[in-house]
Amino acid sequence: MPSVHPVLRALPEYPIVRVERAKTALIEAGRAVFDFGTGDPLEPTPPFICDALRDGLPDVCRYPDPKGDLALRHAAADYLARRFDVVLDPATQILATFGSKEAIFHLPFAFLDAASGHDVVVHPTPGYTVYESGTLFAGGRAHGVPLVPANRFLIDPEALPREVRDRLTLLWINYPHNPSGALAPRDYLRRLSGFAAQSNVIVCSDECYVDIYSGERPSSILEFGTKNVLALFSCSKRSGMTGYRTGFIAGDPNLISLYSRLRPHLGVAAPVFVERAAAAAWKDDAHADARRELFAEKRALFTDFFAEAGIELEGGDATFFLWFKVPGGDEVAYCQRLLDEQGIVLIPGSYFGPGGEGFARVALVPSIAECKRAIEAWRRTL
Repeated sequence: MPSVHPVLRALPEYPIVRVERAKTALIEAGRAVFDFGTGDPLEPTPPFICDALRDGLPDVCRYPDPKGDLALRHAAADYLARRFDVVLDPATQILATFGSKEAIFHLPFAFLDAASGHDVVVHPTPGYTVYESGTLFAGGRAHGVPLVPANRFLIDPEALPREVRDRLTLLWINYPHNPSGALAPRDYLRRLSGFAAQSNVIVCSDECYVDIYSGERPSSILEFGTKNVLALFSCSKRSGMTGYRTGFIAGDPNLISLYSRLRPHLGVAAPVFVERAAAAAWKDDAHADARRELFAEKRALFTDFFAEAGIELEGGDATFFLWFKVPGGDEVAYCQRLLDEQGIVLIPGSYFGPGGEGFARVALVPSIAECKRAIEAWRRTL
């Protein structure tokens, strides 16, 4: 048998794959399914974005620029200026990505250096599993920090073990946080930006949900400086463009320059017509506001139901996820019961890593009408 990369050999099955397999089995058995599992909203992509995609198709579609179309980078810079009052140079401080997932996976390949003792990546858990898998494939050491109510869902770099701090190269944060919806206080982001500038640790801020919130408006770490800081953004959730695979990374021009040297070797630049559609999306805020209001309406339905059912929400009210404490504490059994009895698909918190035990995540993907029907079905299990 051919050899297999040791990380791939040891890698557990991707959590969403397990959930999708169980859901598919129910559908094939003719059961009705309420899918609150994968965070892939069903609301249609706004028509003006689809029009920009079609209009952006050139007669000859040549290899795309690994840094991204300059018009897209200008649109991204204009968005950052409107949204956060942050002024960046589109030519040197913004780089287009093939969605945010591939950039999250590939960043450790650019900046880890085990030979010099800089090979540790700190990441939040429960959280996006790609923070860890990208680190491991790049030959680094992943150190997860559980985000729980006791630490206000925050990573304190000064509290890390000495052996972690000595080799720390990348520190991932994700606010609003998936899966809990927690926000980072502005003072925390300010302190973390200062830590990056003074320590030469690269702080990578995954801000893909920054435009989806119900209460307090989320901030960006870019508001507090860019030295040794990179922030990642995506059209996927803000604009309903998950299948387009388009985003951008912004921040320290030196880091952007170094990372851009890796990009041509990866072959992951998005086609120019996709980037033209993305440019149209970043130029418009009205559609993002409308999507945010729709997610807030769905959230209100579930928060009212949870209050009635005595189910405790944790974290915060950003993202389109709800993070709740599972009655009885066994999150896998609880989610399995809802799936078996009512066809309600949730993701057990432990699938997102340590710290997720005893919790489960609801992704507000179905329509308003489907959410109401799912709540009635859920109510029958109480």
